This record gives sequence, structure tokens and C-alpha cells, in this order.
Amino acid sequence: MRYTQHMDFPIELPNAVIAMASTLHISPEDISETFTKGSGHGGQKVNKTSSCVELYHAKTRTTVRVQKHREQSKNRISAYKLLILKIEEKKKGKESKRALQMHKVRKQKQRRSRKSKEKMLEEKHHHAEIKDMRKKIV
Repeated sequence: MRYTQHMDFPIELPNAVIAMASTLHISPEDISETFTKGSGHGGQKVNKTSSCVELYHAKTRTTVRVQKHREQSKNRISAYKLLILKIEEKKKGKESKRALQMHKVRKQKQRRSRKSKEKMLEEKHHHAEIKDMRKKIV
């Protein structure tokens, strides 16, 4: 993944994220950053350093807070990515990448219909019969 600096974001972001930001007309001037001390797991390092990143996009009133990594720089990159994805989801709704991905996961976890389950079992039984025919006759 190649990082380039376009649109004057305060950090280097991947090309795909910058392209998405430009198509959504997100300008870096509309985003305000604050750094706070983290909390939760991680112990002394997390509690003493300001590695937690909070971004606020004024036009869409979207706020994102990220504390996944121990380093502030990694949290900034993750926060910008998440903010842009959330703004895309707000603007595009069901057609956004995040919504499509969530829909795909939901469909995969969904139980099979009765008809498709019967069809699958029928194919398995057929395959089992073929394997039974391969056995040696005693």
C-alpha cells in the first residue's frame, strides 16, 4: 500500500482513503483533532500518554474516537480512515462500502432456507452414494 500526501491532510494516508475523501468532498480544514489520554487495557503506558485520537467533522457533525494502537500516529491514521468511512455511510446510506460489507456478513451468517438446505443435503447424499459404489465387493 503506497502512501501519498494529497489534499493537505496532516498525516500521510493511503491513496484509496484520499480518493474516497476527494469524491465525498471532505476537506482537512473541516476536521478538528484532539488528543486525549487513553483508558482501559494497556496499563501505565496507555494511562500516561495522549495516544487516543478524537476527530470531529464539522459539516456532518461526525465524531470518531480511536485508541486501537499504542502509538498516536497509528491511531491518527485509523481515525481518519474510520471518519471517512462513517461520512461515506452517512452520505451514501445503503450503497456505502461499510454498509455493503455489513450486509454481506449478515447474509453469510443467516440460516439457510428449508429448500436450499434440502437441496444441499440431497447433493451430499448423492455424493455419498457415489463413494459407496467405490467400495470393494466382499
